[in-house]
Amino acid sequence: MQAPVVVVNQNSQRETGRKAQLSNVKAGKAVADIIRTTLGPRSMLKMLLDPMGGIVMTNDGHAILREIDVSHPAAKSMIELSRSQDEEVGDGTTSVIILAGEMLAAAEPFLERKMHPTVIVAAFRKALDDGLKFMEDAAFNVDLKNRESMRKIMMSTLGTKFIGRFGPIMCDLAIDAVEKVSVVFCSFCSALKFCRSLTKSGT
Repeated sequence: MQAPVVVVNQNSQRETGRKAQLSNVKAGKAVADIIRTTLGPRSMLKMLLDPMGGIVMTNDGHAILREIDVSHPAAKSMIELSRSQDEEVGDGTTSVIILAGEMLAAAEPFLERKMHPTVIVAAFRKALDDGLKFMEDAAFNVDLKNRESMRKIMMSTLGTKFIGRFGPIMCDLAIDAVEKVSVVFCSFCSALKFCRSLTKSGT
Protein backbone atom coordinates (compact mmCIF):
# COMPACT_ATOMS: atom_id res chain seq x y z
CA MET A 1 0.00 0.00 0.00
CA GLN A 2 1.39 3.39 -1.00
CA ALA A 3 2.18 5.80 1.81
CA PRO A 4 -0.02 8.92 1.91
CA VAL A 5 1.46 12.15 0.58
CA VAL A 6 1.29 15.08 2.99
CA VAL A 7 1.70 18.61 1.64
CA VAL A 8 2.76 21.21 4.21
CA ASN A 9 3.72 24.83 4.11
CA GLN A 10 7.39 25.52 3.41
CA ASN A 11 7.57 27.79 6.46
CA SER A 12 6.21 25.13 8.82
CA GLN A 13 8.52 23.57 11.39
CA ARG A 14 8.37 20.06 12.79
CA GLU A 15 9.34 19.53 16.42
CA THR A 16 9.57 16.30 18.34
CA GLY A 17 10.55 15.08 21.76
CA ARG A 18 11.40 17.37 24.63
CA LYS A 19 11.57 20.43 22.40
CA ALA A 20 7.95 19.94 21.31
CA GLN A 21 6.81 19.47 24.91
CA LEU A 22 8.44 22.69 26.07
CA SER A 23 7.04 24.50 23.03
CA ASN A 24 3.53 23.34 23.96
CA VAL A 25 4.02 24.59 27.51
CA LYS A 26 5.15 28.01 26.31
CA ALA A 27 2.18 28.29 23.94
CA GLY A 28 -0.28 27.41 26.70
CA LYS A 29 1.29 29.91 29.08
CA ALA A 30 1.15 32.60 26.39
CA VAL A 31 -2.61 32.11 25.98
CA ALA A 32 -3.10 32.26 29.76
CA ASP A 33 -1.06 35.47 29.99
CA ILE A 34 -3.35 37.13 27.42
CA ILE A 35 -6.39 36.99 29.68
CA ARG A 36 -4.67 36.94 33.06
CA THR A 37 -5.30 40.66 33.63
CA THR A 38 -9.04 40.27 32.96
CA LEU A 39 -9.64 38.31 36.18
CA GLY A 40 -10.39 39.76 39.58
CA PRO A 41 -12.03 42.89 41.01
CA ARG A 42 -9.38 45.09 39.35
CA SER A 43 -9.69 43.41 35.97
CA MET A 44 -8.89 45.42 32.86
CA LEU A 45 -10.75 45.48 29.57
CA LYS A 46 -9.11 44.25 26.38
CA MET A 47 -9.58 46.19 23.16
CA LEU A 48 -9.98 43.84 20.20
CA LEU A 49 -10.20 44.55 16.49
CA ASP A 50 -12.45 42.06 14.70
CA PRO A 51 -11.98 41.04 11.02
CA MET A 52 -14.73 43.47 9.95
CA GLY A 53 -12.87 46.43 11.46
CA GLY A 54 -15.10 46.77 14.52
CA ILE A 55 -13.68 47.40 17.98
CA VAL A 56 -14.72 45.20 20.89
CA MET A 57 -13.92 46.00 24.52
CA THR A 58 -14.51 43.21 27.02
CA ASN A 59 -13.02 41.45 30.02
CA ASP A 60 -14.77 38.15 29.29
CA GLY A 61 -12.06 35.55 28.78
CA HIS A 62 -14.10 33.40 26.43
CA ALA A 63 -15.04 36.39 24.25
CA ILE A 64 -11.38 37.40 23.99
CA LEU A 65 -10.17 33.91 23.09
CA ARG A 66 -12.97 33.58 20.55
CA GLU A 67 -11.67 36.63 18.68
CA ILE A 68 -7.96 35.83 18.58
CA ASP A 69 -6.45 33.71 15.81
CA VAL A 70 -3.74 31.22 16.77
CA SER A 71 -1.92 28.56 14.76
CA HIS A 72 -0.12 26.59 17.48
CA PRO A 73 -1.88 23.28 18.30
CA ALA A 74 -1.39 23.68 22.06
CA ALA A 75 -2.80 27.22 21.98
CA LYS A 76 -5.80 25.92 20.02
CA SER A 77 -6.32 23.28 22.71
CA MET A 78 -6.40 25.99 25.38
CA ILE A 79 -9.04 27.90 23.43
CA GLU A 80 -11.02 24.69 22.99
CA LEU A 81 -10.80 24.20 26.77
CA SER A 82 -12.39 27.61 27.27
CA ARG A 83 -15.13 26.77 24.76
CA SER A 84 -15.89 23.48 26.52
CA GLN A 85 -16.06 25.23 29.89
CA ASP A 86 -18.52 27.76 28.48
CA GLU A 87 -20.73 25.07 26.94
CA GLU A 88 -20.76 22.74 29.95
CA VAL A 89 -20.83 25.23 32.84
CA GLY A 90 -21.47 28.66 31.35
CA ASP A 91 -18.95 30.39 33.61
CA GLY A 92 -15.33 30.18 34.71
CA THR A 93 -13.83 30.41 31.23
CA THR A 94 -11.11 32.81 32.36
CA SER A 95 -10.33 30.88 35.54
CA VAL A 96 -9.96 27.54 33.79
CA ILE A 97 -7.44 28.98 31.28
CA ILE A 98 -5.38 30.65 34.00
CA LEU A 99 -5.46 27.46 36.09
CA ALA A 100 -4.33 25.41 33.09
CA GLY A 101 -1.53 27.91 32.43
CA GLU A 102 -0.33 27.67 36.03
CA MET A 103 -0.37 23.88 35.88
CA LEU A 104 1.75 24.00 32.73
CA ALA A 105 4.14 26.41 34.43
CA ALA A 106 4.41 24.04 37.40
CA ALA A 107 5.12 21.10 35.10
CA GLU A 108 7.77 22.89 33.03
CA PRO A 109 10.67 22.43 35.52
CA PHE A 110 9.98 18.69 35.69
CA LEU A 111 10.01 18.43 31.90
CA GLU A 112 13.35 20.22 31.85
CA ARG A 113 14.62 17.56 34.26
CA LYS A 114 13.60 14.97 31.63
CA MET A 115 10.77 13.56 33.73
CA HIS A 116 8.21 11.61 31.71
CA PRO A 117 4.84 13.39 31.15
CA THR A 118 2.86 10.39 32.45
CA VAL A 119 4.60 10.73 35.82
CA ILE A 120 3.68 14.42 35.96
CA VAL A 121 0.05 13.64 35.04
CA ALA A 122 -0.08 10.99 37.78
CA ALA A 123 1.14 13.60 40.26
CA PHE A 124 -1.58 16.02 39.12
CA ARG A 125 -4.21 13.29 39.59
CA LYS A 126 -2.92 12.62 43.11
CA ALA A 127 -3.11 16.36 43.83
CA LEU A 128 -6.69 16.38 42.53
CA ASP A 129 -7.67 13.55 44.89
CA ASP A 130 -6.05 15.35 47.83
CA GLY A 131 -7.79 18.61 46.86
CA LEU A 132 -11.20 16.94 46.67
CA LYS A 133 -10.64 15.32 50.07
CA PHE A 134 -9.66 18.67 51.58
CA MET A 135 -12.76 20.32 50.13
CA GLU A 136 -14.99 17.59 51.52
CA ASP A 137 -13.45 18.07 54.97
CA ALA A 138 -13.86 21.86 54.77
CA ALA A 139 -17.44 21.76 53.44
CA PHE A 140 -20.35 22.62 55.73
CA ASN A 141 -24.11 22.62 55.40
CA VAL A 142 -25.91 25.85 54.53
CA ASP A 143 -29.40 26.70 55.72
CA LEU A 144 -31.27 27.74 52.59
CA LYS A 145 -33.81 29.62 54.71
CA ASN A 146 -31.10 31.81 56.26
CA ARG A 147 -31.21 34.83 53.97
CA GLU A 148 -28.08 36.45 55.39
CA SER A 149 -25.87 33.40 54.81
CA MET A 150 -27.23 33.02 51.28
CA ARG A 151 -26.48 36.68 50.59
CA LYS A 152 -22.86 36.24 51.75
CA ILE A 153 -22.37 33.25 49.47
CA MET A 154 -23.80 35.11 46.48
CA MET A 155 -21.72 38.22 47.17
CA SER A 156 -18.56 36.13 46.92
CA THR A 157 -19.47 35.28 43.30
CA LEU A 158 -20.14 38.86 42.21
CA GLY A 159 -16.81 40.41 43.19
CA THR A 160 -15.31 40.12 39.70
CA LYS A 161 -18.44 41.02 37.76
CA PHE A 162 -19.52 44.41 36.46
CA ILE A 163 -22.63 44.23 38.65
CA GLY A 164 -20.46 43.83 41.76
CA ARG A 165 -21.13 47.44 42.70
CA PHE A 166 -24.84 46.57 42.87
CA GLY A 167 -24.15 43.35 44.78
CA PRO A 168 -26.70 43.66 47.62
CA ILE A 169 -29.51 44.60 45.25
CA MET A 170 -28.72 41.81 42.79
CA CYS A 171 -28.44 39.25 45.60
CA ASP A 172 -31.84 40.18 46.99
CA LEU A 173 -33.39 40.00 43.52
CA ALA A 174 -31.84 36.59 42.88
CA ILE A 175 -32.94 35.18 46.25
CA ASP A 176 -36.48 36.48 45.74
CA ALA A 177 -36.59 34.94 42.26
CA VAL A 178 -35.39 31.55 43.49
CA GLU A 179 -37.86 31.53 46.37
CA LYS A 180 -40.69 32.11 43.90
CA VAL A 181 -39.87 28.87 42.07
CA SER A 182 -41.31 25.67 43.55
CA VAL A 183 -41.02 21.98 42.73
CA VAL A 184 -44.28 20.04 42.47
CA PHE A 185 -44.51 16.23 42.57
CA CYS A 186 -46.92 14.80 40.04
CA SER A 187 -49.67 12.80 41.72
CA PHE A 188 -49.70 10.17 38.97
CA CYS A 189 -45.99 9.69 38.33
CA SER A 190 -42.64 10.16 40.01
CA ALA A 191 -41.41 12.80 37.56
CA LEU A 192 -40.73 16.35 38.72
CA LYS A 193 -42.33 19.32 37.09
CA PHE A 194 -40.34 22.52 37.30
CA CYS A 195 -41.69 26.02 36.96
CA ARG A 196 -40.35 28.11 34.10
CA SER A 197 -40.52 31.86 33.76
CA LEU A 198 -41.05 33.39 30.32
CA THR A 199 -40.53 37.11 29.68
CA LYS A 200 -41.81 39.26 26.88
CA SER A 201 -40.71 42.69 25.71
CA GLY A 202 -43.01 45.46 26.91
CA THR A 203 -44.54 43.43 29.73
